[in-house]
Amino acid sequence: MSLVSIQPILARGAREGFGVPLFDVFDSLSADGVAAALQELNAPGILAIYSGSFGQPNAAPLAAYLRSLAERLPVPVSLMLDHGASLEQCIQAIRLGFTDVMFDGSSLPIEENIAQTRAIVRMAHAVGVAVEAELGHVGSGSEYGEYGGKRKGFTRPEDVERFVGETGVDFLAIAIGTAHGVYHGEPQLDLGLLAEIRARVGIPLVLHGGSGLSEEQFRAAVAGGIAKINVATDLILTAGARMAAAGQAENTSYFGLVQTGREAYQQRAAYYIELFGAKGQG
Repeated sequence: MSLVSIQPILARGAREGFGVPLFDVFDSLSADGVAAALQELNAPGILAIYSGSFGQPNAAPLAAYLRSLAERLPVPVSLMLDHGASLEQCIQAIRLGFTDVMFDGSSLPIEENIAQTRAIVRMAHAVGVAVEAELGHVGSGSEYGEYGGKRKGFTRPEDVERFVGETGVDFLAIAIGTAHGVYHGEPQLDLGLLAEIRARVGIPLVLHGGSGLSEEQFRAAVAGGIAKINVATDLILTAGARMAAAGQAENTSYFGLVQTGREAYQQRAAYYIELFGAKGQG
């Protein structure tokens, strides 16, 4: 299986009740760990570069490495721009060989979000690339008291049909109580809101801010129609903690630290693959 767009696999996941993981990677070490987990568990998945890293000098070489890595795997893997900030950035990602892009216009007024998303969809579809957008706004964990805690930024069901109909977007990230990063507070998912949104549109739905949810919450989200779940913070923190611990050992080598980090990414990615029901779906 070569590098592919994740869109048809998300559609299958929505029908059959499993979630596809997206893992943000930042170097070959993290990417190798995630790829090993996907291959070991025969699972589809998404390797993503976050837009904040996209302007760095290593973005193009990293994208080339991820493409080569994915093309050698025996399972379907996509390369995605996560939280693309503009039309220009999405174009750059497509030119670098990304199979899917996300445009995040969630902080914009809905009319502007629709207009910009529609333009990106039209451009991307012309070259066979699928597009994710965000409606509602998933805030950061440090602001959880204002977002998830007070329902600020939650996706309005009455906006969903219009947004999907007018943009032609392929899959949609929604805000139902998650947050990016480490939660300051206890995450609460509005599964009733998820059900209402799911009843209004047929495209796959996406959950951002996966780190910090309970296993029960993840399972309920997938059962309720979430087909793609983004995870980054937990893998970053887990790998960092294990590498820091390994660094305290006597005569620790660079190679030992690298191996520890890679194994942490592999083991933690495998945990989420199984939890989301993606094992064996490759």
